[in-house]
Amino acid sequence: MQNSLTMSFGLIGGLGLFLYGMQLMADGLQKMAGDRLRRLIEVLTGTPITGMLVGAAVTVLVQSSSATSVMVVGFVNAGLMTLAQAISVIMGAAIGTTVTAFMVSLKLTDLALPAIGIGFLLTIIGKRKRTKFVGQAILGFGVLFLGLNIMGDAMMPLRTNTVFTGLMLNFSQQPLLGVLAGALFTAIVQSSSATSSLVVALAAEGLLDLNSSFALMLGANIGTTVTALLASLPMKLTAKRAALAPLLFKVAGVVIFMVLFNPFLAIIAKLFPTVSRQAANANILFNVANALIMLPFIPVYERLVERLLPGVDSTEPLGAIYLDKNLLGTPSVALGQAAKELMRMGNLAIQMLDESLTAFDSSDGVHLTEIAQIEDTIDQLERDIVDYLVQLSQASLSDEQSERLNALLHVSSDLERIGDHAQNIADLADYRIEHRLPLSNEAEAELTDMSTQVRNLVENAVSILTSNDQAGAKRVIDDEGSIDLLEKSLRRQHIKRLNSGTCFPASGILYLDLISNLERIADHANNIAEELAGIEEKKPNPLSKMSQIANS
Repeated sequence: MQNSLTMSFGLIGGLGLFLYGMQLMADGLQKMAGDRLRRLIEVLTGTPITGMLVGAAVTVLVQSSSATSVMVVGFVNAGLMTLAQAISVIMGAAIGTTVTAFMVSLKLTDLALPAIGIGFLLTIIGKRKRTKFVGQAILGFGVLFLGLNIMGDAMMPLRTNTVFTGLMLNFSQQPLLGVLAGALFTAIVQSSSATSSLVVALAAEGLLDLNSSFALMLGANIGTTVTALLASLPMKLTAKRAALAPLLFKVAGVVIFMVLFNPFLAIIAKLFPTVSRQAANANILFNVANALIMLPFIPVYERLVERLLPGVDSTEPLGAIYLDKNLLGTPSVALGQAAKELMRMGNLAIQMLDESLTAFDSSDGVHLTEIAQIEDTIDQLERDIVDYLVQLSQASLSDEQSERLNALLHVSSDLERIGDHAQNIADLADYRIEHRLPLSNEAEAELTDMSTQVRNLVENAVSILTSNDQAGAKRVIDDEGSIDLLEKSLRRQHIKRLNSGTCFPASGILYLDLISNLERIADHANNIAEELAGIEEKKPNPLSKMSQIANS
């Protein structure tokens, strides 16, 4: 009984250290890379081959194909990547995740303690962030192998355990059982690298033969898809398809290699000397071969996934949809298209404001899920619109067209700022939800009233883009003056409540921040109305500044 407890504690503790070390190492590597990881995935996935290479490279850094898959699913959900691009990146991720098991097969456990010592020193004495990140990665490397060493020592008694040896014999003789066990274990720990590395470590201790090892690794390749599937549940249809695609890809590969199981392993056994190296290299060759075999069939996978998950996705396109560069030679039409795109941008800003205010009012975080995506779309639209208008400014324009172009440039900037303030409100809502901050009924009523007025002001200002309603623009300008007075009045009243102790101080700060953001949104709505109504006001010509933005 005592031996069983010691072995169980050693296995659980070692596994915990392994997973923690892998996370430490991945965090350090990701911080060293910075935002370049995301940029790499977004930009370098134009062809299936480059997508696969990028997926492999990123997964080597993040040390988890599950993490890469979840990242890719998020990109698809945000409209940054097509389903076909996502499939190619996930195929590469399957290759990249084999690196950890390969390192384990090299028996680097003797380096665990020196790596922990060096890594810890770098994180403590390092003055530059990059040095600390390198130290974190080295520390994670050491903890990872220390965990493996503890697991290996703890499981040594299993060599003579008849139940364990019988189970491994079943996996060897009936590989399908091993596949199912590997898939289940990986789904639980949510890391195929962990499963594969543990399998290699057990093989190095003589606890697993090649057949059992490879069967478990095949299952790990299937089990790792569970993380992305779970992450996609609250997302849109395209994201769900992107999460389902790797499951189909992995299952198809496992079926092929189950058919070729014995001849494939016979070749592996002749090429490499030890069981641990055989298992690690069999896993690498499986994933490389599977990716290369399936790569030409990405369009087939795409169609299959769309049939399995039919329907129309409501994902908002990230970039512009109305801006046609072929129309730049016809300025009047091009300006009309730019106004349409700004109308779309304005509607997105209103949607973002609605979601943020609803989240703050209801203290329900569900409304916050799409806000970051909408802000990304608004930011991208501003860049696209500015670039389009700057190019249009090089054409021969009438004075009236030049004024209109100048106004639209200002409008794009104001709409983007409305989106920023809506994001600020979302952050306030998130803080309120996290800290469960209450507001008095009086404060709630005041916020509802001001929010409604500001929301209507923005909607009316945006509508002028297509209506050219001069009277409506003047009403927006007049109403904005009322918002300024309201904000000052509410601020005075709330400060009185704070001084009298009838309002919770932390909630009071949120309240004041919220009405400040609402007042700034009203200011930008006023700016839009002034620009579109052609009201004379000395404002800097934005073309020079916008040209710099567009070219940066």
